[in-house]
Amino acid sequence: MPAPPCASCGTARAALRRPRTGQALCGACFCAAFEAEVLHTVQAGRLLPRGAVVAVGASGGKDSTVLAHVLRELAPRLGITLRLVAVDEGIGGYRDAALAAVRSQAARWDLPLTIVAYADLFGGWTMDAVARSTAGTGRSRSCCTFCGVLRRRALEEGARLVGATHIVTGHNADDMAETLLMNFLRGDAARLARGGGLGSAGEGGARPRCRPLQRASQKEVVLYAHFRRLRYFSEECVYAPEAFRGHARELLKRLEAARPSAALDLAHSAARLALAPAARAPPARACARCGALASQALCQACALLDGLARGRPRLAIGKGRRGLGEEGPGAPPPGAAADGAGAELPAPGRPCGCGEDGGGPGGRGCAAGPD
Repeated sequence: MPAPPCASCGTARAALRRPRTGQALCGACFCAAFEAEVLHTVQAGRLLPRGAVVAVGASGGKDSTVLAHVLRELAPRLGITLRLVAVDEGIGGYRDAALAAVRSQAARWDLPLTIVAYADLFGGWTMDAVARSTAGTGRSRSCCTFCGVLRRRALEEGARLVGATHIVTGHNADDMAETLLMNFLRGDAARLARGGGLGSAGEGGARPRCRPLQRASQKEVVLYAHFRRLRYFSEECVYAPEAFRGHARELLKRLEAARPSAALDLAHSAARLALAPAARAPPARACARCGALASQALCQACALLDGLARGRPRLAIGKGRRGLGEEGPGAPPPGAAADGAGAELPAPGRPCGCGEDGGGPGGRGCAAGPD
């Protein structure tokens, strides 16, 4: 049976039915509709003002690749300037290939690229070193928690280096739905209370962040990359299989089998969820170490690094944070001086970039997870 004509242009043959509407469209009309919806999201939400210098969190994966391409197409209409910022987490056999994809994209699109590395920012700590440190502690599955928090801070530092006024990340509707499910399954009322808005205004010196693809499903992101013939890195992080997010992802797939709009519905619910005032996080205060906003004495990034420096990586995870005031012997981080100096931390007053206590957007398996 031949494909029906495109419901938009009426001339070309339809190449797909949109997952969210069922509308039969050709590839060109689908891409135009996708870009128009992202433009509407940015303009209606007043996410990126004219004249903004925007740091795009580039991982080389499908979400960040599509985000960078769409914003590059829309930049003249939005009046913004783009900078690619990539984070080298120090994951052997994985990140090098992903960064090669980012470099190729930057050269192809003629966009400036800056790469920031965990090893440089965090006193020698890489994700491989964190994984070795947590092995055997019963917290080996928490690698993605460390990575999500540290990546958020590294992206903030990269944005500062390039003079960006705003940060954008490639979270799509599926990512936000997975995060909502994770928080429900954990009973994490504080994170649920933060809602699922399109971004944050930026507090404590941190730059405003937004998620222009948050209302696009993962299927449509993949379809856009296909029809625009975008090349991206598609291998999964070596630490992702242990992440709790994988269980939420499988649950979401089962829900979508029964209700195709499940991811979009959950993302919509997250933005409108209302909880009792008692469930909300305590008032924010300044991190005692770096000055960023936090809900406890130390923000999550500083707390995680503190635990690693002491040789107690579980210290800042869950109930272990109660022991942050305890003193104890700690193993120096990789590359530290022989006198046992701790991991490098930001100077007082410099924003941590992790927002409030708790994880922030990061890679697959982390607190909010883009590609």
